[in-house]
Amino acid sequence: MKNLLTLHEAVILVLIKQPNRTATYEKIAEEIEKRNLFPERKGGILLSEQIKLRTSISSSKYKHMFEKISKNEIKFI
Repeated sequence: MKNLLTLHEAVILVLIKQPNRTATYEKIAEEIEKRNLFPERKGGILLSEQIKLRTSISSSKYKHMFEKISKNEIKFI
């Protein structure tokens, strides 16, 4: 099944429903899996790690949309 959403869009959909729009990478990944928001992935990287890379590293073009709250937690701003 082709992805209808990009990964950062799936992350936003999950975070919008969370208290304070905040969650851990693992919780976000679990919810994306549960809701089948991003079924087709390439490579052998864990979904939680993909989320971390897409939302947190300085070279990410989506970093401005998220705030790193702690080592394992982000917030949609």
